[in-house]
Amino acid sequence: MIEWILIILLVAFIVYRLTPTKGIKTITTQELKTMLYDPDKVFIDVRSPMEYKAQHIEQFQNIPLKSSFKDLPKDKEIVVICQTGIRSNQACKKIKRRGHTNITNVRGGLSHWNFKGGK
Repeated sequence: MIEWILIILLVAFIVYRLTPTKGIKTITTQELKTMLYDPDKVFIDVRSPMEYKAQHIEQFQNIPLKSSFKDLPKDKEIVVICQTGIRSNQACKKIKRRGHTNITNVRGGLSHWNFKGGK
């Protein structure tokens, strides 16, 4: 009986961590391609500096997940990416708690981005 309770709690925790937060938009990497040159957006990559240095999208600045995100402007849309979308979802929740209202998570992250040919 205790094993089932633990399994249910574990599944509930995983679902909670992966569920997008209300008020945070989600886009695909295809949709991201259409907005990369929008000056009203700030693009952040929340992977580690080593991951970022190995490969990243030019418009994205590296602000690792463990950062406070205190210097992000509140008057621009914040677009967040990571490798798979899990860390970026966590970062979006953290940024929302800081009072930002225009936040977008890139679903699937860089694992769905085609670096061949630039985009």
